[in-house]
Amino acid sequence: MTVQPFPDSGNGPSRDHLDWPFFDPGHRAFAEQLNGFVRSGGLAGIDHADTDAACAALARRLGEAGLLDSCVASEAPGAPPIDSRRVCLARETLAWHDGLADFAFAMQGLGTGAVGLAGSPALKAAVLPKVRSGEWLAAFALSEADAGSDVAAMACTARADGDGYVLDGEKTWISNGGIAGVYTVFARSGEAPGTRGISAFVVLADDPGFSVVERIEVMAPHPLATIRFENCRIPADRRLGLPGEGFKIAMRTLDVFRASVAAAALGFARRALDEALAHARGRRMFGGTLADLQLTQAALGTMATGIDAAALLTCRAAWRRDVQKLPTTREAAMAKMTATETAQAVIDRAVQMFGGRGVRSGETVERLYREIRALRIYEGATEVQTLIVARELLKEA
Repeated sequence: MTVQPFPDSGNGPSRDHLDWPFFDPGHRAFAEQLNGFVRSGGLAGIDHADTDAACAALARRLGEAGLLDSCVASEAPGAPPIDSRRVCLARETLAWHDGLADFAFAMQGLGTGAVGLAGSPALKAAVLPKVRSGEWLAAFALSEADAGSDVAAMACTARADGDGYVLDGEKTWISNGGIAGVYTVFARSGEAPGTRGISAFVVLADDPGFSVVERIEVMAPHPLATIRFENCRIPADRRLGLPGEGFKIAMRTLDVFRASVAAAALGFARRALDEALAHARGRRMFGGTLADLQLTQAALGTMATGIDAAALLTCRAAWRRDVQKLPTTREAAMAKMTATETAQAVIDRAVQMFGGRGVRSGETVERLYREIRALRIYEGATEVQTLIVARELLKEA
């Protein structure tokens, strides 16, 4: 099964929420830049039949347009941190138009977030410009077969040896696995038990001992793979931060981008609502239209209210990080949990509203149904988000 961009439909998602106090004129200008990129054909003409090639092409176009500047940190000393609200706006817009474009954008940021947070000046200079331009694709290699939500169960090891480290083990469910030029890898370095004995490293695709074991096919096509390290030697200056700081670096990276997962879910949900509205107004039945039926109106009202509620939580999380400079672990978890679960419900209702057309392969709402499902799992499943919220509440109490 191949994935395609969603059919062109208007100018993109609603921008009414840009008037909310979470955003400033710079964000509204950025939203116009995004819209201009799409209107000028930035997402057009890319063959999605080859998912790998499509991701590479999308990353290059996003880089050439300067849009990756918003999610990939600058290597310049004293450069401002990534603005979470810009990342959210970009993901929401791109997801509305094309799920693979959102994926390509997000992975350039997530894959190098740890480099921006904890890399040496030399490492930042070597990696970040190539990712920001779209020349290199980036990957974030944390998960293992038996260490997904339970990071402390990580088995991949990094052994200090002379002037470098030797990595051994496997990572799986790695987005951009097999096509990335640079991987941020987390491995057990042994300074302490559990998560305190994990360090972070940068591995390049051509490093000896690195290999791709398996490409993973999923219901909404995206590049995923299992990767392996066999006596993979890397220089010590490719370690990120201090030994044993890997888990903290990983969590800081995810905190930056977790709210943006909620924003991507909002993009999918808004597109589903737009499709449902257009269908309901045009579908003739019982001497009127589907939109004339009170059950339809009730469904549309519930869908719109859920989207706005999730959007408020998402904007709050990003604003709290950007403006208040406060931790957003709880707020981002609330946003991610609520937005992804709401989007699943909104899209499911849109499929139901379309009737038989809704389950026809290739219909926009059918493809949205496949796209949204993974967001309820990756970067922390919904069940994990509920635990995060509860633990943060207990800490405060």
